Amino acid sequence: MPSGRLRDSTRRLRRSHWLVVFALGSLLVALTPMLGVAEPAAAGHAPGDRGDVPFDQKTAMSSPHHPAVPANAKEPAAPVLDREGWTVTASSAETARENGRAANVLDGDARTIWHTEWSGTATPPPHTLTVDMHRTAVVSGLVYRPRADNPNGRVGEYGISVSKDGQDWADPVGTGTLADDNSAKTLSFAPQGARYVRLTVLSEAGKRGPWAAAAEIDLLGDPGTPSATVDLSRSGWTATASSEETAGEDGRAANVLDGDAGTFWHSRWSGGTPAPLPHSITIDMHRTAGVSALSYEPRQGKANGRAGAYTVTTSADGTTFGEPVAKGTWRDDDTVKTATFTRAVQARYVRLTVTSEAGGRGPWTAAGEIRLSGPADPSAHGSWGRLIGFPLVPVATAVLPGDKMLAWSAYAVDRFGGSNGYTQTAILDLKTNKVTQRRIDNTGHDMFCPGIAMLADGRVLVTGGSNADKASIYDPATDEWSRTSEMNIARGYQAMTLLSTGDAFVLGGSWSGGRGGKDGEVWSPDTGTWRKLPGVPVGPTMTDDPDSPYRADNHMWLHAMSGGKVLQLGPGKKMHWITTTGDGSLTDAGPRADSGDAMNGNAVPYDTGKLLTLGGGPAYERKPATRRAYTVNASGDRVEAARTGDMDHARSFSNSVVMPDGKVAVFGGQSMPVPFSDATSAMTPELWDPATGKFTPLATMAVPRNYHSVANLLPDGRVFSGGGGLCADQGCATNHPDGSVFTPPYLLNADGSLKPRPSITGGVPPRAALGTSLTVKTDKAVKSFVLMRAAAATHSTDNDQRRVPLTSAQTAAGTYEVSVPDDPGVALPGTYMLFALDAEGVPSTAKFVTVS
Repeated sequence: MPSGRLRDSTRRLRRSHWLVVFALGSLLVALTPMLGVAEPAAAGHAPGDRGDVPFDQKTAMSSPHHPAVPANAKEPAAPVLDREGWTVTASSAETARENGRAANVLDGDARTIWHTEWSGTATPPPHTLTVDMHRTAVVSGLVYRPRADNPNGRVGEYGISVSKDGQDWADPVGTGTLADDNSAKTLSFAPQGARYVRLTVLSEAGKRGPWAAAAEIDLLGDPGTPSATVDLSRSGWTATASSEETAGEDGRAANVLDGDAGTFWHSRWSGGTPAPLPHSITIDMHRTAGVSALSYEPRQGKANGRAGAYTVTTSADGTTFGEPVAKGTWRDDDTVKTATFTRAVQARYVRLTVTSEAGGRGPWTAAGEIRLSGPADPSAHGSWGRLIGFPLVPVATAVLPGDKMLAWSAYAVDRFGGSNGYTQTAILDLKTNKVTQRRIDNTGHDMFCPGIAMLADGRVLVTGGSNADKASIYDPATDEWSRTSEMNIARGYQAMTLLSTGDAFVLGGSWSGGRGGKDGEVWSPDTGTWRKLPGVPVGPTMTDDPDSPYRADNHMWLHAMSGGKVLQLGPGKKMHWITTTGDGSLTDAGPRADSGDAMNGNAVPYDTGKLLTLGGGPAYERKPATRRAYTVNASGDRVEAARTGDMDHARSFSNSVVMPDGKVAVFGGQSMPVPFSDATSAMTPELWDPATGKFTPLATMAVPRNYHSVANLLPDGRVFSGGGGLCADQGCATNHPDGSVFTPPYLLNADGSLKPRPSITGGVPPRAALGTSLTVKTDKAVKSFVLMRAAAATHSTDNDQRRVPLTSAQTAAGTYEVSVPDDPGVALPGTYMLFALDAEGVPSTAKFVTVS
């Protein structure tokens, strides 16, 4: 029987006392006398200027390897909605043996709980808890606080639905499975207007019984990430401001449109008397367009001028501006803010008017970048599915046969630290979106910050990380983990790739196991042992990171080729050929065109011997990322690199995925990389087309995906994007234990419906030898076939990705002879997804095949 109320737990902390402290600090700042005309930006400090925003100096648990967490990492991105006037009902509540009424979740007292009926005959799940806000509001998440005195009733599998009238409930906006612990859980979903929010509990987390319980429920408001929108092209736009600083610095309004967050607009401050608030900046698009949101990126490095209270108005002629389409008050931090319009409007001019400085430091306003977005066209920009909640932050993922995806974090589901010898893992069933959690103890391996390689037989090799010399193997055929021999060199943040020989190669990794000397070594599947490669020193491959070698040998881009060779493309600006026979060797392959170091960028093989590299920066963190992208063509011993089109957003910590049609989608990332931060987030994915060399925007994401995020191509041609965070401190607001599936444009009509797609109906065996032909049958005519290697991602790196276009010929209606390459350097041994594409480039759902 479940125990009664929680007796000794303290009431949950509110943010109000912090707001009081901050207000007092702001008051003292406001009373500070003027100190001449010093500029509140890079050239000097104005009254109340805090300079560079300080970061929390507390180290991450017992690990010395991660930087301090930004001070604002614990501030929720979305506001907690005021619960005044709310009511709540439940499908079941215990009232006979304890006070388990639904109303207890709204009383602000964690000692009172809602509990489903348990006296007599317990009510079986599903259980529902429905909050009526008695008003319509933009809502983007539900915060669930379990009872703390007893584990019974903790929510396990759940769904979240919203309704405007309490009668019409559409499909769930969020689903998932929660970890079996008593920490507060934030269950996010795409922002939308609603009056009612319903939590449906399908199972108890620990499977202890048929009940459900909750101590407190909160709802989150508009985080400023509108759904179903896309960035509008800023080509030809101009900006004017009511006030701008041009004497003491370059603070022109035009800087908000230049794509460089390092330049900014600033209201006038020189001359002794700053221009008083309010300040406005007006964007002229020089064409009429549908607009539904404005995003505002504060200046970086200084707090002064951050917009606080604001309104957004629009105009067709630049003279008559109507009633505000958005208004509110933004938080005093450096994250990108978005004002979601109450309705989409047709306009040429959009004006942001700022009536207060966020921190009350002075009468000025500044902005690094301003963007506008409009309604998305699914056939051009794709669409996002509902958020899938995970019982952990998915820091590493691997796609498996049987429509499954493996994910793991660290020793804990929501934080890291030390070397604990076990790992929290989860399996996502891609057919049902159900997630199951499991702690892996038998390998003695905390697999946080590892190297990963997908082996020739479909198993997943995971090395190093928090337990820096360990190596573990997951077998999807048996769903079991096992140990293999320890590496000769302890490592964390190393790079790995399978070789054409079937061995696995590893290089770098000074995050753990000591700094420097992380030379190459090779693991053999035949012996399960490691062999050093003294001829493959790590030194020449490193970047010029100021924290070298700790940050300089991380996350290398490795591409396996014929004869056991590897092309190391980056992230250092020099490329290298690596041989792995005997003692191995490392030789110069030339520069990556005019690219600088690009740590935490991506390298993606989009065709045979052809790769796209993009993003990254000159240092691991706190140095501006680049928008640049390059193509690298490798054939024999020849390597050629050339610059291709730039991304619209600079990105570090992003993830990129090659699609069956050869295009490359890039998700998330920051223009100024800072671990455990959601500042400077790029919320708009982009799609690179090898035919044009250009990037185009995709539908806006609902959740930032930066450090510790992942992305994977799925067997139905969609893409999973998730994770981010895993701060060492409990309650970190930049922990994102969730993910969402992106449906690319090639699958969608303009109205969002699915296009007809071909289907592979037969002829794909479980295994295929190199150089053989397959007789593949389809239900309709197709144009091409392609093998996409099942891949694994972590820390913006996925060296397992590989797209292999196949030669095919039609032999009868719906029958094709499809040739598997005979070169293991082209079709690297391992598990692949075989796609058929029709003449419109629409892919089938894949069939899995192991190539060896």
